[in-house]
Amino acid sequence: MNSTLIRSTGHYALAALIFAVYGINVCPFIESLSLTALLAPILIMFCLALLARFSLEQKLSNVELKKQAKHQFILDLVLFTGIALALAGYNKVVHNFPLESEIKVLLGIIILGFFISCDLSLFREFNIGTALKKSNRHLTPDNNPYPLTKKFSWFATICLLSIVFVVVLVINKDLHWLINRDPGIDLKMAKAYILGEVIFVICVMMAYVLLIILSYSRNLKAFISTQNCVLTQVTRGDLSSQVAVISNDEFGLIAQHTNVMISALTEQSREINLTRDICILSLATLAETRDNETGGHIMRTQNYVKALALELRKNPKYAAELDDYSIELLFKSAPLHDIGKVGIPDSILLKPGKLTDEEFSIMKQHPQIGADALERAKGDSGGTSFLSVARDISLTHHEKWDGSGYPNGLREEKIPLSGRLMALADVYDALITKRVYKPAFSHDKAKSIIIEGNGSHFDPTIIDVFLKLEQRFVEIALEFKD
Repeated sequence: MNSTLIRSTGHYALAALIFAVYGINVCPFIESLSLTALLAPILIMFCLALLARFSLEQKLSNVELKKQAKHQFILDLVLFTGIALALAGYNKVVHNFPLESEIKVLLGIIILGFFISCDLSLFREFNIGTALKKSNRHLTPDNNPYPLTKKFSWFATICLLSIVFVVVLVINKDLHWLINRDPGIDLKMAKAYILGEVIFVICVMMAYVLLIILSYSRNLKAFISTQNCVLTQVTRGDLSSQVAVISNDEFGLIAQHTNVMISALTEQSREINLTRDICILSLATLAETRDNETGGHIMRTQNYVKALALELRKNPKYAAELDDYSIELLFKSAPLHDIGKVGIPDSILLKPGKLTDEEFSIMKQHPQIGADALERAKGDSGGTSFLSVARDISLTHHEKWDGSGYPNGLREEKIPLSGRLMALADVYDALITKRVYKPAFSHDKAKSIIIEGNGSHFDPTIIDVFLKLEQRFVEIALEFKD
């Protein structure tokens, strides 16, 4: 037996019991019946209605998904109205009850039916939303759904009028009983009896109101939690998720508009990233035109850096710093590590022989030249932009672990991680590549030179990662060879 069947059966069974007590409390004609005469028609009518409900509910699955909750409400309210009419008609035909009694029966059952219909409708809406989220599907809400404010207003009004109406009926019946009571019944006991009936009726009504409030709160929580979860991911830059559109109301429209916004942001982000990549490629190509290094050097070094970063983040110390987004920024920014060389004169930059001390002093300015240019380009774009990472790489990739590097003589972890990663990648590629001033070294020769720089030129932790990845470095060098 599924949860919907259990809930509806429980509601109808409890409603039958509550109506029997209600009838006794508000109608002296019903109170005059024997227990069998009272309960038999009630149980029969409610059982027949419940069986009809099970049959009719199967047809609801053919109704458009966004309308099923509304149809569920109408179905249950119609069934309870049918029960009320059937019982009123039965009492009129069999017991010849007056019109006053018939009205009490009709309104009492319809009020119960209203509350139960609300709860079962909300429960169906919740189940639909849960199923939609699991299957990653969405409703298409109406452009102008019936306003929630009006729903709340109607619900509050009906609840208030229902409670007042039923309490008035109970008091009216009890006053009639009090006036015509047996003289042997103590007045204090009579008052206690009347007060107990009123409290019972109010408690039942308030319990149903509270149940509906809790049911709606559950549905609202399902929407808000999904909305907040997706918006949190969006604020972190993850545009891969969408809000589940699970209700045909304003909240469904909010979810739908949120998804449209995320789609637009995704497209804008794609265009921005494409523009960024083009800018990087253009700047890197500009630097190439003035240098002896090739496009292969750019491709190799950025892949070396990415491989090192992916392996290094397995170290708990660097796991948070090297998330997917940060590694992507490193990869995209790495080609700009030597952008400052555009500011070095050709006579020095393209000199085939060894540089003099004076020339080397000028050459050592290129990290700062590149960093200054990228800093100006960065402007107010924020500290996490690729230009910020590119600036750090440009400025610090010639710094050394022992502080003997340039331009600022930084040492150890005062050198940004991006600069330490780029330092090893740049040196390795320079060693295995033919230059005007040296032949290409083998991987083993380059490896031995890098190991010699352990603790002096390079971060020892990054050396360890390089040794784990040396075969990957060989593969990258072959894949992007000149």
